[in-house]
Amino acid sequence: MSEGLRIRLLAEGDWDAVVALEHDAYAADGLSEGREALRSRALSSPQTCFVLEQHGTVRGYLLSLPYPPLRCPDLDRPEATAYASDNLHVHDLVIAEELRGRDVALGFIRHFRERAEEQGYERISMVAVRGADILLRLLGYRAHREVPVPACYGRRAVYMSMPVS
Repeated sequence: MSEGLRIRLLAEGDWDAVVALEHDAYAADGLSEGREALRSRALSSPQTCFVLEQHGTVRGYLLSLPYPPLRCPDLDRPEATAYASDNLHVHDLVIAEELRGRDVALGFIRHFRERAEEQGYERISMVAVRGADILLRLLGYRAHREVPVPACYGRRAVYMSMPVS
């Protein structure tokens, strides 16, 4: 990673920055979950949640958790169950607006996939919102339009997945 960027595991002291980034990214679309729901997802799998740090400041994050294939968390409520699954669901990926479009996201996703492979996951899934499915197809994700996505993700949401290796 360039520009003084590094990826590390999410730490307890990162939550104010994560919540602020999440709010900035999603509040205008009504997709913001808030601290309690975000934390509930990270607490179910802390070893698969990361932040992107630049000169000591959190500039992005990725929250993921093992989740049954072809299912996704409901944004309207915190996570109550930790699942054992070989599917690792990317619940949220946000990068500070001024770092977007600089291949930073690709580096972050590459790092994440390497960690998923090291930890023995077989698939990665996510729900693409706001047209992100177009980019994710280019990265090798397959759309599963037959999978119902909760309405809280917005009307253009698409469940997607890909093999880890």
